[in-house]
Amino acid sequence: MAEPGFWDRPAETKEVIAQLKTAKRVVGAFDAPALQHRDLLELIEMADGDAPTLTEIAGETQALERKVADLELESLLSGENDGLGAVLQIHPGAGGTESQDWAQMLLRMYMRWCERRGYAYTVLDLQPGDEAGIKDASLEVQGDYAYGFLRSESGVHRLVRISPYDAAQRRHTSFASVTVFPAVDETIEVNIDDKDLRVDTFRSSGAGGQHVNKTESAVRITHLPTGIAVSSQAERSQHRNRELAMRILKARLYAHLQEIEKARLAGITGPKKDIDFGSQIRSYVLHPYTMVKDHRTGAETSDTTRVLDGDVDLFIDAYLRHKPEAKRGA
Repeated sequence: MAEPGFWDRPAETKEVIAQLKTAKRVVGAFDAPALQHRDLLELIEMADGDAPTLTEIAGETQALERKVADLELESLLSGENDGLGAVLQIHPGAGGTESQDWAQMLLRMYMRWCERRGYAYTVLDLQPGDEAGIKDASLEVQGDYAYGFLRSESGVHRLVRISPYDAAQRRHTSFASVTVFPAVDETIEVNIDDKDLRVDTFRSSGAGGQHVNKTESAVRITHLPTGIAVSSQAERSQHRNRELAMRILKARLYAHLQEIEKARLAGITGPKKDIDFGSQIRSYVLHPYTMVKDHRTGAETSDTTRVLDGDVDLFIDAYLRHKPEAKRGA
């Protein structure tokens, strides 16, 4: 940064400053546990068998172990975009109200996960179902490594339960897809020409009273060269919904361009999974027994309530340790 002319190159300056901030954050994250470990060793020497002090040490040791485990997990996030925020989209599969209700359960699960980890989030789009649940939802998660953690959640999620919407109390299987994109930050430029966009406005659906019925505040933006279409009706303001829709579009377009480049380099295009039987990455069984199982890693738990309340770190951890690049030490 002391190099002559460095500040005269804005693009390079922005990238270097962002890298410096990341490096400082990583170093700082490791410094704190090291200091805490040293303090604990000193406290142990001073305890001299005092029971209350030893109890305190035990509690702080467990907290330190969790912190070190989190840092170890972060060390596996070496992908190009792993340090970024994330845009998470949820779509119900076939099945009407059943799948729409399941999609809403997943949305709540990821909101609770964000709260557990201290990540802020913004609802970019939310389209309520006709009777219950949601037809579509987009969530932006702000925080370091949000994409690195959440990208393991991309795929089809399957729910088996006794339907609350079936008077005969029969068992139903529902599907919903989760797609995670890296959120575009100030270090990433996605050039979008206005002439390549078609912007449509429409009335928001679902609850909302007279405003929903009479005002075309919802916005749909279509990127004509790629055919990617996004929408937002999360806010009452059309201007605000356009802003949120553009954030979704930038994330999807960035991911789209990356996939094209990966396919070009590899000479292949990955298969696209349908939201149906046999394509799920994880199953959530609430009847006749309780279990959540990830089909990629084999990780499972019978505590379905805890998982649906946002505790999905078991599966994220297993995926990061299971993926080939982690095994190679990348």
